[in-house]
Amino acid sequence: MSKHDVQCLWEAGAQLGEGPLWVAEQSRLYFVDLKNQTLHAVQVDSGERRSWAMPDFICWLIARRDGDGFMAGLRDGIARVWLEPELRIEYLHRPFPEDSGLRLNDAKVDSAGRIWAGSMHNTDYAQAVGKLFRLETDLSLHVADEGYHICNGPTFSLDGATIYHTDSYEGRTYTYPLAADGSLGEARLWRQFGEGEGSPDGMTVDSEGCVWIAQWGGSRVCRYSPDGELLDTIPLPVRNPASCTLGGADLKTLYITTAREDNTPEQLAAHPLTGAVFAVRVDVAGVPAGRFG
Repeated sequence: MSKHDVQCLWEAGAQLGEGPLWVAEQSRLYFVDLKNQTLHAVQVDSGERRSWAMPDFICWLIARRDGDGFMAGLRDGIARVWLEPELRIEYLHRPFPEDSGLRLNDAKVDSAGRIWAGSMHNTDYAQAVGKLFRLETDLSLHVADEGYHICNGPTFSLDGATIYHTDSYEGRTYTYPLAADGSLGEARLWRQFGEGEGSPDGMTVDSEGCVWIAQWGGSRVCRYSPDGELLDTIPLPVRNPASCTLGGADLKTLYITTAREDNTPEQLAAHPLTGAVFAVRVDVAGVPAGRFG
C-alpha cells in the first residue's frame, strides 16, 4: 500500500484526460481532454489555468527542441501547433483514410528526438487495427508495428535501447529492442495484467529506470521495476486513471490524468473527483520529457 498523499490539482471533469506534459521552463503542466477537444495547462507555481478549444480530438502534445511551438496528435493526424499569441495548427501527416473510424491515441519522444505514436479504432476496440507510428526528425512517417487494439504508452528505458508499449484491450505491456536507426526488434511480453489490476494505460519512466503505469479501471497508478516487479501502488479516488508523468521543480511530483468515460452515473456519483488531475509527491525523480527534433 502506498504511503503517498494524493492531492487534487484541478477538478477538470475531463471526459478523457490524457497526455500530461511537464514543461520545466514554464513551470507548466499541459494535458488534454481528448474527447472534449480541449487542451489545458496549469501554472503550478501560481495556479493560473489556461484552456484552448481544438477543432477535433486532441490526443497528445509534445514540446519541440527548438522551442517554436509544439507537435500534437489530433484525431486524424500529426500537426505542428502554436498556442501563442493565438492558436495555429499546421497538419504534417494524415495517415488514415477519410471516415475510417481510426484515430491517434498516445505518444512519446525517444532519446533521438523521434515521436512514437499509437493509433486505434475510435469505437470498436475489438478491432486490431491499431498501428505504432514513428515520426522521424526529418518529418518522415513510418509504421513501426501494427495489429494493436488500443495503443498506449509508450515510454523508454534510460539507455534508450528499449521501448515499452501497451495494448490496453489485452492488458499487455510489451518491450521491444530499439536500435539507433529507430528499427524495432522482436516484441517480448513484459507484463500481463490480471483481474482486479485494471488495464495498463499511459506510462512514464523515472530516474531509476522504473516504470509508472496508470491502470484504467483499477483506481491506481503503480511503479514497476525494469523487470516488471511491482514496487509501489498509489490508490486513487477514481476508477479510471489514464496517464501520468513526473514533473515539478525537482521532477518528484507525479501528475495523473483521469477520465469520466466508462463510468456509470452511480460510479460518477460515488467518485466525485472523476476527471480530475492529481498530484502526488514521490521519492524518486523523473527524467525530463523528450522533445521532438
